[in-house]
Amino acid sequence: MLVRKFLYLLVFILLQGCSSIMPNLGVSNGKLAVCPNSPNCVSSQVQVEDTHYIEPIVLKGSNVDAHDSVLAVLESLKRVKVVANEENYIHAEFTSAVFRFVDDVEFLFSQERSGEVIIDIRSASRVGHSDFGVNRKRMEAIRSKLQ
Repeated sequence: MLVRKFLYLLVFILLQGCSSIMPNLGVSNGKLAVCPNSPNCVSSQVQVEDTHYIEPIVLKGSNVDAHDSVLAVLESLKRVKVVANEENYIHAEFTSAVFRFVDDVEFLFSQERSGEVIIDIRSASRVGHSDFGVNRKRMEAIRSKLQ
């Protein structure tokens, strides 16, 4: 009986991972989508006091150089699919290894000044409530690869 309940739970979790709905993402009025109330999202476009806040990425060079660098890092990572690649915007989907959950990662190349590019970033899980800090860790890992 316990085994059967465990199997039902496992199937339910797997189906939840496969049934995610594509969120409304992209750039609107120069802004990325707002994070939901759940803790499974980070964004550089929220107030610093907000728990979702993460520093934007700052790179030396031009928007084109920064864009190429971000793409190169994304292509070096596992289970990543770039689904939008525009002049000032990149959207990638990261898929978890076990349950195949999809997280959306966005980069907005918003400001270029004095030889530096400020890249606004957002990373959010499509399903669930908590991500155990996975989105924040992912973005910090990407930041470190770019530095």
